[in-house]
Amino acid sequence: MATTHQLTPPRLHHPSASASSAARIRATASLAHPHLLSRRLRLAAPDSRSPSLSQRHGRRGAMSVRSSLIDPDGGALVELVAPPDRVPALRAEAEALPRVRLAPVDLQWAHVLAEGWASPLRGFMREHEYLQSLHFNCVRLPDGSLVNMSLPIVLAIGDAEKEQIWGKPDVALQGPDGVVVAILRRVEIYPHNKEERIARTFGTTAPGLPYVDEAIASAGNWLIGGDLEVLEPIKYNDGLDHYRLSPRQLRNEFDKRGADAVFAFQLRNPVHNGHALLMNDTRRRLLEMGYKNPILLLHPLGGFTKADDVPLPVRMEQHSKVLEDGVLDPETTIVSIFPSPMHYAGPTEVQWHAKARINAGANFYIVGRDPAGMGHPTEKRDLYNPDHGKKVLSMAPGLEKLNILPFKVAAYDTVAKEMAFFDPSRSQDFLFISGTKMRTFAKNGENPPDGFMCPGGWKVLVDYYNSLQAEEATPVPV
Repeated sequence: MATTHQLTPPRLHHPSASASSAARIRATASLAHPHLLSRRLRLAAPDSRSPSLSQRHGRRGAMSVRSSLIDPDGGALVELVAPPDRVPALRAEAEALPRVRLAPVDLQWAHVLAEGWASPLRGFMREHEYLQSLHFNCVRLPDGSLVNMSLPIVLAIGDAEKEQIWGKPDVALQGPDGVVVAILRRVEIYPHNKEERIARTFGTTAPGLPYVDEAIASAGNWLIGGDLEVLEPIKYNDGLDHYRLSPRQLRNEFDKRGADAVFAFQLRNPVHNGHALLMNDTRRRLLEMGYKNPILLLHPLGGFTKADDVPLPVRMEQHSKVLEDGVLDPETTIVSIFPSPMHYAGPTEVQWHAKARINAGANFYIVGRDPAGMGHPTEKRDLYNPDHGKKVLSMAPGLEKLNILPFKVAAYDTVAKEMAFFDPSRSQDFLFISGTKMRTFAKNGENPPDGFMCPGGWKVLVDYYNSLQAEEATPVPV
């Protein structure tokens, strides 16, 4: 159901505030256990002892504005793209190496690794990293600290590839088009127990899981891990590469805009006015807390999605109309594509989504109903408990430094004729418009209720579904 959510008191941590471990544990417990919710949590505001933006600048710019309010996992971004002057030598080296052909989803994961979204990972997981991720949802660093790593980032190979590679220290990785994109060094090959991976990642082995069908079921029986060296930045040449900002580029943009808070909103659907309501309300709340320039990172997922999701190019066009129509403020919004594939793994996957935004410099993360969820593939129910995602985020190891912003439900107010936060005292006045219902409106060329979505954004969806119907009606040459 396409509902949105209103900010409620979260477990917050501000980098300039000194909070004890015990206090953080109490805050987590109050979110985890309903009977403790009466302990009212305070929203963390900027420390009054911290210098203002103007004070940090100084007349001579002696102190720079630093919007990267949260350090990357492991303390530094791990970027795996080789310097340009090394590329000719790497290409020559790759000619003599055994090769593994990457599927499109594998290439998306190589992109994720290359830009540092999965920092501190240095490549596709070796077995000790894979087992920690699969069983603990985190990985322990050499200094003993933990970083969240809830999804295994692995590369599968078949029996024939294993025999070809066995005993070789390095392997060249080819993109789907056959061009070498990276070298995987000091490789380790280990068994790929697909049933265990699926059961632990998704909590079920039911047939019809989109990511399983796309990337696991037909994959090889072995996994190969190692240190990744990517020859050049990965591009898709689809007209959207300028939206694909790396974590470093995003951090630089936050600095350039002088942000003192960054709140990330992930989505894989078109933006309707309910989404905009909660994003604008979040900014209002952050301003009330004392932040001067909160910046929204509107961060649609750009990797693999299931067949009935709206394709990325259509979503990006729709998002641009939302900004053009003034529903969101372009001055305080950055729209960028998150290159990760989508698992639809619910509470397990939402930890990955949050963790990756830490590496991009966001210190607030918006979470609503059933994040990263989907309907059960064989039964008429949600695959995951819709409330578990935000509860898990509030307790997840390795995410303590990220401020989680949970929201209450919003829906269409038939009296005010706009998207509004749900009022239980007049529930009869609210209409819940599911994603299925929204798509049915668009497919049939019908308009949703006034105030549900900006006109420009809605036209993009109607045009998309009209084009699908035209394609379906076109006779196929025999």
